[in-house]
Amino acid sequence: MGFRTVIIKNRAKLEVRLNNLIIRGEQEKKVFLDEINTLIIQSTAVSLTASLLCELTKKNIKVIFCDEKHNPQSELLPYYGAHNTTKRYKEQFLWDNTIKSKIWQVIIKKKIDLQAEHLLEKGYKEQSLLLNSYLTEVAENDITNREGHAAKVYFNCILGMGNSRKDSSFLNACLNYGYTILLSAFNREITASGYLTQIGIWHDNEFNQFNFACDLIEPFRVIVDKTALSLENNDKDFKKKMVNVLNYKTLIDGKNTTLDLAIRQYTRSVIHSLNQNNEKLIIFPEKVTQDEL
Repeated sequence: MGFRTVIIKNRAKLEVRLNNLIIRGEQEKKVFLDEINTLIIQSTAVSLTASLLCELTKKNIKVIFCDEKHNPQSELLPYYGAHNTTKRYKEQFLWDNTIKSKIWQVIIKKKIDLQAEHLLEKGYKEQSLLLNSYLTEVAENDITNREGHAAKVYFNCILGMGNSRKDSSFLNACLNYGYTILLSAFNREITASGYLTQIGIWHDNEFNQFNFACDLIEPFRVIVDKTALSLENNDKDFKKKMVNVLNYKTLIDGKNTTLDLAIRQYTRSVIHSLNQNNEKLIIFPEKVTQDEL
């Protein structure tokens, strides 16, 4: 299992040689492929060989491509992440609506709980109590839309009254970048487990290729929020710091690991819960700190 996040910022040619990623820029560098977890191509002046792309997908290495403004635009995912994808696709299509509704309820309650905890840490005691009151009102499939009500209160606090998630502010740029990095991590785990990213448990947008990942990411967004708020305005290294979220020290199921590996365990637990019709089997991270393991 890889542990490195490799970021290519400048003009270079990437190829594979003897199971190594070869980076041919001003100087030639190499990185052992089995050590790489994520490869981020930040520059449009980078070229890659087809043989390298094939090796990256075989090893389930997450590859994120950025546009001319260095914002994540697309990612590389294999068609088949497991040897029995046909069986798993059939399982996914047969997931019962009742268990999907219950799991979505559990996910949203966890998200609101973490948002309330974050607001309390920031000194918004009254708003934190309000979000805690919403927890008892979250119904199956969140038919009462407690998530939406909580989000309005939450973002009014962390963004400031009158500001919107659609504003072109530095904070929103950090949030968008961080959410995209997290989403790609979930896409990788879903695909590696042999399931489709398009078929979600609540999200059902025909134009969204990542409905399932959009479901799973919800309780993890607060981690990105905390990181973005900790940065100084217009920090030139904000992208590197947002990517580093995946390396945060995380406690899950009583064991210390990285957030990236915790995402794997959490994703598989949700899939297991869906297959077993038991929402109580979901495993959430118990604690995440902004320190590397």
